[in-house]
Amino acid sequence: MRKTVLITGATSGIGEAVAVKFAESSDKLIITGRRKERLDELEAHLKSTFGTDVLSLCFDVRERTEVEKYLGELPGDWRQIDILVNNAGLAAGLSHIDEGDTDDWDRMIDTNVKGLLYVTRVVAPIMVSRGTGHIFNIASIAGKEIYENGAVYCASKHAVDALSRGMRIDLLKHGIKVTNIAPGMVETEFSLVRFKGDSDRAAGVYSGLEPLTGEDIAGVIHYCANLPDHVCISDLVITPKAQANATNTFRKNK
Repeated sequence: MRKTVLITGATSGIGEAVAVKFAESSDKLIITGRRKERLDELEAHLKSTFGTDVLSLCFDVRERTEVEKYLGELPGDWRQIDILVNNAGLAAGLSHIDEGDTDDWDRMIDTNVKGLLYVTRVVAPIMVSRGTGHIFNIASIAGKEIYENGAVYCASKHAVDALSRGMRIDLLKHGIKVTNIAPGMVETEFSLVRFKGDSDRAAGVYSGLEPLTGEDIAGVIHYCANLPDHVCISDLVITPKAQANATNTFRKNK
């Protein structure tokens, strides 16, 4: 059955790949992001390539009033959201806690935690009123473990992990599924953003191994979303073959 899927942070990486994956199965898509040009390009691509219905909304999940404005006033049957993919998130900086940039901390917490909450607060009541729905929260292996120089990012993703478990309990009686997706190394704009545009440093993160791609994660999400109604995969850690945990990898050039 055709679904309506809302994806935050859809202008690149995992979010963009998720949009394409659900477009392939002709689902209706609500895509959001901060970069209007990219959002418009993705909407045009999805419509022309897959012939699916797309509604693009340009706003920042960190801004509660914008979230409420754009998602609280969806037109017509666009409000009948079946799947929410809380994908918008980022890492900023990589330094010890005593040297951290507090602006980076605010950016991560406001996006990864508060932004996810703002979006869920608008969408969850819609699902509750319908007695059905599926929420995917894109967490991280950093939400399961801690690594040096990543205290605040790890804390933000531990929060996502906890929120996923809490949502599962709170929404259980309403027939709503919640799935926590915790990827390991995925080659997207993630490291480029973390290192503030330093492409050489970002490329080094993935050297000597084959990382996951956005398409890999999108395939897993699409699979979970299309299981029988009584089946809920609540928590998934996904890593490339060459990664055992947050800090142990095998690189062929070493």
